[in-house]
Amino acid sequence: MSKKIESVNYGLEKIFEGAQDFLPLLGTDYVEFYVGNAKQAAHFYKIAFGFQSFAYSGLETGAKDAVSYVLTQDKIKLILTTPLNSKSPINDHIVKHGDGVKVIALWVEDARKAYKETTSRGAKSYMEPTVEKDEFGEVVRSGIYTYGETVHLFVERKNYNGTFLPGFQKWESAYNPPTAGLKYIDHMVGNVGWNQMDVWVKWYEEVMGFENFLSFDDKQIHTEYSALMSKVMSNGNGRIKFPINEPAKGKKRSQIEEYLDFYEGAGVQHIAVATDDILKTVSQLRANGVEFLSTPPDDYYKSVPGRLLQFSHELNEDIEKLKALGIMIDADEEGYLLQIFTKPVEDRPTLFFEIIQRMGAKGFGAGNFKALFESIEREQQKRGTL
Repeated sequence: MSKKIESVNYGLEKIFEGAQDFLPLLGTDYVEFYVGNAKQAAHFYKIAFGFQSFAYSGLETGAKDAVSYVLTQDKIKLILTTPLNSKSPINDHIVKHGDGVKVIALWVEDARKAYKETTSRGAKSYMEPTVEKDEFGEVVRSGIYTYGETVHLFVERKNYNGTFLPGFQKWESAYNPPTAGLKYIDHMVGNVGWNQMDVWVKWYEEVMGFENFLSFDDKQIHTEYSALMSKVMSNGNGRIKFPINEPAKGKKRSQIEEYLDFYEGAGVQHIAVATDDILKTVSQLRANGVEFLSTPPDDYYKSVPGRLLQFSHELNEDIEKLKALGIMIDADEEGYLLQIFTKPVEDRPTLFFEIIQRMGAKGFGAGNFKALFESIEREQQKRGTL
């Protein structure tokens, strides 16, 4: 375990020069949620987050067991899937975990090779390479399990010209709200159980060729009451980043413990989505009804200019506007970043979203950890779960 945060004075080529290239990843293809009511969940993500209708699979397209709505916003694609009968194994996932992320799909050139490379290195198979065809061509998908019941699907779509995937049709909708300026998935964070972080760090290194380029321990990520540890994993080209958290001993129950209790196991804690204008994005999301964690205290914002000056950066945005919206600021040698976190978007206090704008910074907001976790603890206090 790293004794302290690694220096963030790095270029991407420096960080990833030792990463293996046996599993080249082109980006995040989509993220699939298993939910209790996909139609209503899709409407929520449209109204609240500015996603738009994209594709649909259900009884009308020949699907008999499940219905799926695909939403899009710039490069982000979300699938919301609900079972159509009590015998579907999707029900078991929803009963145990509530609404949550099941699939993190990764875009690859060769899904067969990705499957062979990962399973030969110890990955548990979820789906053997499968060719799916329609009049628009073919898609090859394969998959492996990662932490908990979460799955990585490898999606090869170079020979496909359809809307989304075979079995889906274009979803025409009279209501498509304005987008909120969300661009792409910056990173996705997984919570794992006690003493499991290093197990999964090793798994990502050995099975997928990822590299651990940033580490935080409980001496850095703590408050008066709770603590956690985290390691950031990334693939060779830096397009895919998966921080992994585990709980650490504290006076009270940490946010990670709360998540593990209510999700009933390891899973995706939050999805960080990037924007080019966080002031505009967050203003719109708030107006749409998205709930964010409480604003840090005045002392936090008073310290911001000094923290940026430490790295010779000047803030381009109006700090009073950032403060009014509760947006946090952190810096490293490369630049600064702006970030804010929603409250959980499910009834269980599990999955939430991060909105992030990078102004050169490559880190993950280490300087905001204390303020962030104190804000989370205030919510835990309300729920009686601290």
